[in-house]
Amino acid sequence: MNAAEHYSYRVRWSGEDGGYIGTVAEMPSLSWFAEDQRAAFDGIQTLARDVVDDMVSNGESVPEAIADREYSGKFQVRLLPEQHRQLALEAAEQNVSLNRLVASRLVAH
Repeated sequence: MNAAEHYSYRVRWSGEDGGYIGTVAEMPSLSWFAEDQRAAFDGIQTLARDVVDDMVSNGESVPEAIADREYSGKFQVRLLPEQHRQLALEAAEQNVSLNRLVASRLVAH
């Protein structure tokens, strides 16, 4: 199986270009333009598969699909001390942990 089969693809309208742009999250330097949504999707998928095949044949490491990666559910965020204080205050006022407050805000956006 080609790793590109599990990649995260997106097709969006570009008013500036007057057509659809297909992209792949795991390979941000790749894009495909087409006047039709389906053609943009098919184009970026084919391009990603071809690039992966080329990387494999050259012995290069291939980006792992985001969907196939393991996530711990933890990551660190650095804030200004005043922002930290404000969030801690809001969490206390809502009677929730700081972690729960921040997690709910991240998910909401």
